[in-house]
Amino acid sequence: MALLMRLCIAEEEPSDRAGKSDGYCSRIVRAQGTRREGYNEFRLRVEGDPEHYQPGSTYRVTLYTSSPSYFRGFTLIALKEGKGGDRDEDYAGSFQIIDAEETQFMTNCPPAVTESTPRRRTRIQVFWTAPPTGSGCVILKASIVQKRIIYFQDEGSLTSRMCEKEPLFGETTEKPVPECCACGTAKYRVTFYGNWSEKIHPKDYPRRANHWSALIGASHSKNYMPWEYGGYASEGVKQVAELGSPIKMEEEIRQKGDDVLTVIKAKAQWPAWQPMNVRAAPSAEFSVDRTRHYMSFLTMLGPSPDWNVGLSAEDLCTKECGWIQRLSQDLIPWDAGTDNGVTYESPNKPTIPQEKIRPLTSLDHPQSPFYDPEGGPVTAVAKVVVERIARKGEQCNVVPDNVDDIVADIAQEEKDEDDTPETCIYSNWSPWSACSSATCEKGKRMRQRMLKAQLDLTVPCPHTQDFQPCMGPGCSEEEPSTCMMSEWIAWSPCSVSCGMGMRSRERYVKQFPEDGSICSLPTEETEKCIVNDDCSPSSCLVTEWGEWDACSATCGLGMKRRERMVKMPPSDGSLCGAEVLEVEKCMMPECHTIPCMLSPWSDWSDCSVSCGVGMRTRQRMLKSPAELGECVEELEQVEKCMLPECPTDCMVSEWSEWSECNKSCGKGHMIRTRMIKLEPQFGGAACPVTVQRKKCKIRKCARGRKEAREKRRSKAGQDETAEEHAGCKLRPWSSWTDCSKVCAGGIQERFMAVRKRPRGGAQAANCKDRKEIRACNVHPC
Repeated sequence: MALLMRLCIAEEEPSDRAGKSDGYCSRIVRAQGTRREGYNEFRLRVEGDPEHYQPGSTYRVTLYTSSPSYFRGFTLIALKEGKGGDRDEDYAGSFQIIDAEETQFMTNCPPAVTESTPRRRTRIQVFWTAPPTGSGCVILKASIVQKRIIYFQDEGSLTSRMCEKEPLFGETTEKPVPECCACGTAKYRVTFYGNWSEKIHPKDYPRRANHWSALIGASHSKNYMPWEYGGYASEGVKQVAELGSPIKMEEEIRQKGDDVLTVIKAKAQWPAWQPMNVRAAPSAEFSVDRTRHYMSFLTMLGPSPDWNVGLSAEDLCTKECGWIQRLSQDLIPWDAGTDNGVTYESPNKPTIPQEKIRPLTSLDHPQSPFYDPEGGPVTAVAKVVVERIARKGEQCNVVPDNVDDIVADIAQEEKDEDDTPETCIYSNWSPWSACSSATCEKGKRMRQRMLKAQLDLTVPCPHTQDFQPCMGPGCSEEEPSTCMMSEWIAWSPCSVSCGMGMRSRERYVKQFPEDGSICSLPTEETEKCIVNDDCSPSSCLVTEWGEWDACSATCGLGMKRRERMVKMPPSDGSLCGAEVLEVEKCMMPECHTIPCMLSPWSDWSDCSVSCGVGMRTRQRMLKSPAELGECVEELEQVEKCMLPECPTDCMVSEWSEWSECNKSCGKGHMIRTRMIKLEPQFGGAACPVTVQRKKCKIRKCARGRKEAREKRRSKAGQDETAEEHAGCKLRPWSSWTDCSKVCAGGIQERFMAVRKRPRGGAQAANCKDRKEIRACNVHPC
């Protein structure tokens, strides 16, 4: 930021005006006249690329560049169209910081957003809330600092113009969504990294039962949003946010049919945070295509009232008709608007009426674990990385493929083709087991799948177990894979304000070795630092003030105090003149003449269930004699408790009726089907067979008639046209009807109608219309 300030000021003559708008802000706006011609590697994008804004709505604004370009600093402002930035009223809407390590409000110009530290970067994101009705058109402008050059652009890729949307009668409030022009399909892997820990979020951190719920989401079309920023939570979203249960939301997603391409699911994490070398981050794979190119997911931060993190309608299609290679996003917690709790373990208190989904802020409530009286940004609790791992079909992207694109496609082509017969219906393969050898001796690892249905008993189904040779971690015969590390984060401030201190910097492991070994590269560095080498001999360095002690009185007027410590006394031996103790009055609720004497709360009882959502209680005793008066304090508290999800067994429908025999004479068979209503989850019982067949035998066929019927069928290329009885004439078989289900087992029917009946007698009674039935689309959904 310091570099950006120096370069901006160099283009203007010094000004004696001290006002904020007349000073630094206006110089930034006027400096936009400098621009570099013929470049477009830097881009400013508003979520959804809208041409109009909805007053009061919040949009995600991204400033990015494609590799190998980068930028060290930037400035982002939002101006009313035609305004010069000389007055506060010239600025439109307000920005909200997402990642405090990347972005901050500019000290000399509060309406503008700039970098927190000058370093190489390729992408930043902030939220922008649109101004109220009547504000007119808005210009979002960005400036870029790359090396020692500042680039501005009044029109083009670093400027976005949005005008206020004028709602018409009956018009919906949905924002316009651009069409995707990509070809083929793309496959992605989403990986969730939770960094919600006591070290990063120490206030009231729940040491027991802290966890992330199972991740649930989908790749979907623009016509369906599983959840939406500023929208209302569905019943499924509510159950994820409050209970951590994904079952209802999965049902809602699966009911959307063709609007959903892939259901995204990943396991829960107990506890919420563990080092990467202890437990791999949960991940899931999904696909997108031209009509279903959005990705959304949710996971609950637990325990909490209704707090969650996730992405909503993240577009993976590019304007260049290709697929995004990689997306990395820090996540802040969101409030689902269904529970009024303010702490992690607040009792249930439904929000009535239900409120819109919104981000948690540092000023929501003084008891909130994210509260900050300064109103700073909420520190991210998780990060999600979405990486493209393969493409299928002919691609039509305008920008030529890079090395990553080519490698991903080659890797996909090298995969073994599945030679499983279509008549064998299997579940998905389980993950590979651990290697049977913990040393460098060769061992085996195994994966399994379940045979769900065998439609043709004459066609053998392949094995349900697969084995692969392996060795212990670090014993691969091939060239060992290496750790992939992030870039070093900027140095921390020096630990002292005068003299010699220490500073540190960190980096993290982006990818662990494929052989399972632990990364040995350092993730933290420290070094000495000197601030103001000429320290005054009488200077006295002290720590920040500690927290206030509890009030000395339980009711009425009392006293509280806080302390700080001397870090470095004056070098000349004199006493430190800074105060190290503060005392002030504190006022508690008014004292009753007869206090209500209670015992301390007991420990919480065990959860009432062994899995899923239950209840737990705690009690305290009344110690005051009953004759002193009635005590209105509660003696028992009840709250929800969440244990790992209960196993959910496979659910199937009832059997259909047996079909009619597929033969009109001789030996045949009948079938019946049932469909899978819910796949097994969390180790529940597997699904039983969904198709059954049994033999049926009708009267013997007349030999002469059977041979004649076979001749007629082969000659005409149609199904049988028969006369079973003298005088009973039947029409040819109709075509098979469409399958009643697109998946999970349906049926098809065909009919043979009577064309002419004999006159009376037993022959007329036996002359009837006929129907045949067969199974279809038995593959699982």
